[in-house]
Amino acid sequence: MNPIAVGTALAALAAFAFGVTTPFIQRLGAGLGPFATAALLYAGAALGTVARPRGVAGRREAAVRPQHLPRLLAIAFFGAALAPTLFAWGLQRVPATYGSLLLNGEAVFTVGLAALIYREHVGRRVALAVLLMFAGGVVTVAGASSTGSVGLLGALAVVAAVFAWALDNVLTRPFAELDPAAVVRVKALCGAVLTGTLALLLGEPHPSWAQLAGLLACGATGYGLSLRLYLLAQRRMGAGRTGSVFAVAPFVGALVAILMGDKSFGIVMLVAAVLFVAGLVLHLTEKHRHEHAHDALNHDHAHTHDDGHHDHRHETSPDEPHAHPHEHDAGVHAHPHGPDAHHGHRH
Repeated sequence: MNPIAVGTALAALAAFAFGVTTPFIQRLGAGLGPFATAALLYAGAALGTVARPRGVAGRREAAVRPQHLPRLLAIAFFGAALAPTLFAWGLQRVPATYGSLLLNGEAVFTVGLAALIYREHVGRRVALAVLLMFAGGVVTVAGASSTGSVGLLGALAVVAAVFAWALDNVLTRPFAELDPAAVVRVKALCGAVLTGTLALLLGEPHPSWAQLAGLLACGATGYGLSLRLYLLAQRRMGAGRTGSVFAVAPFVGALVAILMGDKSFGIVMLVAAVLFVAGLVLHLTEKHRHEHAHDALNHDHAHTHDDGHHDHRHETSPDEPHAHPHEHDAGVHAHPHGPDAHHGHRH
């Protein structure tokens, strides 16, 4: 199967799981502080890793090890503490529809950072898509600023949260080959402890039982399940393209906000939506196949023996995905691929 197509489907599911929670977070977080809101969201994400979907529990994944901890702490700071706190603060100062659409900036930032840090290939199609999404973000910020200075500050807070999440996405890229449930668990627990401590020190209001249950549920779905699917998508097509497909999330959030009674949809929103859709279509229709060379490689991650890259021998060849340290010989071949752990070649 085309890994980009599989990764696209996984990223779209991750986007749906995240986007549908945005308007609910705005309503449930009303009256709470941003740190308390963020803490409950990531506590929910951690709780969501306790039970695994049927069929996944028996699969072996590469383990999270102590040497991964420094990067995981950085990821927890940017993605599980700073970003959701800024996001929660900003959502209380802009309409939910605008806040949802501003999340499209994550795709722009993620593609740029992935190209800069990991040298992921960005062709003309991807570059044009990024420009269209950037234009959509500018239009959205302009629309939010028309509500006054408080609206502009809220929009800028959401943009800052989006940049922090994009940095989180790129820093998370090496962990796409590890057990996604374990990565989510460590990140969520670190974020929940940090933001929860700050909420208590600052004396932020305590949530009602309805807010507690609602935000935990949003965290389990929009942050826990979504991140696990996101990591599986990154495993197949890299950080940049996964972030691009994830741009579906804001449209889901904006649609849900409108269905919930948000009246902010107008000509500015329509122009921004058209620009975002055009950029997303360019990403989704990308085809990437050419002859490429593989250097010799030794690493550890979940794999099967029918994907054209893993032909090493076992005493008893397993049928299910499994993980262990293994070697790849150098070689040359052609097939559809994305910038995953096996395809970091230059173009």
